[in-house]
Amino acid sequence: MTDRLIYLPLGGAGEIGMNAYVYGYGPEGKERLIVVDLGVTFPDMDSTPGVDLIMADTAWLEENAARIEAIFITHAHEDHIGALAHLWPRLKKPIYARPFTARIGQMKLEEAGIASDQLHVVTPRPFTVEAGPFKVQFVPVSHSIPESSALVIDTPAGRIVHTGDFKLDGNPIVGEPFDPLLWHEIAKEGAGVKVLVCDSTNVFSPQPGRSEATLAEPLAELIAAQTGMVVATTFASNVARLKTLAEAGRAAGRSVCLLGRAMKKMVSAAEETNVLTGMPGTISAEEAVEVSRGNLMLIVTGSQGERRAASAQLSRGKYLGLEMNEGDTFLFSSKTIPGNERGVIRIMNAFSEMGVDVIDDRGGLYHVSGHANRPDLEAVHDLIAPKILIPMHGEHRHMREHAKIAISKGIAAEVATNGTMIDLTGEAPKIVEYIETGRTYLDGNVLIGAMDGVVRDRIRMALNGHVLITVIIDEDDTPLGDAWVELMGLPEVGKRGQPVADQIEDELAEFLERAPDKVISNDAKMDEALRRIARQVTMEEVGKKPEVTVVVSRLMAE
Repeated sequence: MTDRLIYLPLGGAGEIGMNAYVYGYGPEGKERLIVVDLGVTFPDMDSTPGVDLIMADTAWLEENAARIEAIFITHAHEDHIGALAHLWPRLKKPIYARPFTARIGQMKLEEAGIASDQLHVVTPRPFTVEAGPFKVQFVPVSHSIPESSALVIDTPAGRIVHTGDFKLDGNPIVGEPFDPLLWHEIAKEGAGVKVLVCDSTNVFSPQPGRSEATLAEPLAELIAAQTGMVVATTFASNVARLKTLAEAGRAAGRSVCLLGRAMKKMVSAAEETNVLTGMPGTISAEEAVEVSRGNLMLIVTGSQGERRAASAQLSRGKYLGLEMNEGDTFLFSSKTIPGNERGVIRIMNAFSEMGVDVIDDRGGLYHVSGHANRPDLEAVHDLIAPKILIPMHGEHRHMREHAKIAISKGIAAEVATNGTMIDLTGEAPKIVEYIETGRTYLDGNVLIGAMDGVVRDRIRMALNGHVLITVIIDEDDTPLGDAWVELMGLPEVGKRGQPVADQIEDELAEFLERAPDKVISNDAKMDEALRRIARQVTMEEVGKKPEVTVVVSRLMAE
């Protein structure tokens, strides 16, 4: 049987977030596998109310767990590592990551009560992890978090470069710069690069990306010009930005306080693993309360409008004894991720009502992206010169545009969305199978499938309300008294000005008086009939068809 090289995205292809990718090599259906990244995406109240996190459906991986050699984590952003502690117990394979990423992964595993003995810390190229038929090297790239890495994956069918998230930054402040000479060397070794699996996030951004270092001066000037308290928010994982903001605050003569558990955790992990050095000293929230407003700067979590983060808490009043006042300044040193606009605008307006001056990205003056723009992607194509390009990490429109660019240069390309298995063995990529894939929800402390119906029922109740009907049946199959009704999420009074619950109870009483014995004695028929009556009444009175729960209690003869 002929061996083949396959690629299968389970998350992150056709969306931004929830990254999970699979590579395989071997006989068809028996390929040895490696997994790259286990990330999350975040819920919204419209489509996933009450859900805490969303991650890839790993049913296919679980079915083929015996074939998995290892899990590789490219960097410590939540959309690449956030599902590790939730999904690892289903796979139970060795995990490989660089020190900072491994430290974040270790904390996640230990918080979940999972031993981290399967988590292996690796160093960059030329160190190689051998995993079945794969030889994997971590290659430093610049991004908006320390120790981001691309993977060079050597297989019997050729070399794959999996970029992870990256940008072309020669001076990222914290972390390693992008090294074109190193990548030139990687591209020229052996038979060259067969496949480039590449970040597509910023393919529609026409200008070359800017370095993190370009922000230091404008941020310093902005903070020095303020007279009241200054509060800045950015992504907690952007350790370089935290350092730049803290340095700007200290240069302006301000004490600096970090607020937010995630931010403190990232800084601590970065210092423990020596990727962050020279971070200006900070003070605690208790100490910050005693500092005059003109001499204080807060760096806080919540750049995406998260309701429980420090930014949102400050917008609603006091947080740890600190509050915003008229004349203060709040800076968003971040880009709003699509889908988060409402939460961010809500915070901006709340601060505006307090008299706080709100400053946003302002066209890149106070923020730069961690992803390669279109000219940078084209430069990487030219540098690495792959025979095949597979776009990843993007919505469908991003990946399709990225594929078009490659094809225009004579590079074979294919758009592979989640669940699309690609055969990379030949000269051009070929779709060979579609795997049923979806999403797994963390709902409280429990993992549930997106198709399990839990969230669907929750949405139905949110949209249409709920009716609880209780009926007691005597031992001789005679209703004992009237049914009673409780409403949730529905108006108490209908269009005729009468209580809706009373109207439902009246209709139920009429039904129970005339219902034949074969219906009264059958729970399923009772459930169906009572449910139909309740929905008819509420539809007539309030224009809603609610979810209905029927409880039939039967008294047993002694």
